[in-house]
Amino acid sequence: MKDFVKAAAIRAVRTFAQAAVAAIGTSALLSDVDWLAVLSVAALSAILSILTSIITDLPEAPKGGKPDE
Repeated sequence: MKDFVKAAAIRAVRTFAQAAVAAIGTSALLSDVDWLAVLSVAALSAILSILTSIITDLPEAPKGGKPDE
């Protein structure tokens, strides 16, 4: 379980960062960035990543807590 939580958290953080970069990239200037929208999009993406991790198998987190041999 510990491996799964760690792998899911890493994926969620990566997804958060990717979504934030994509949302920031939609603005022409850094001063034009709607930071609330960026955080909202990134947070929703991270939540969806966690939910996806729960319903699918993560290759980084072997079943049963035992590493693949």
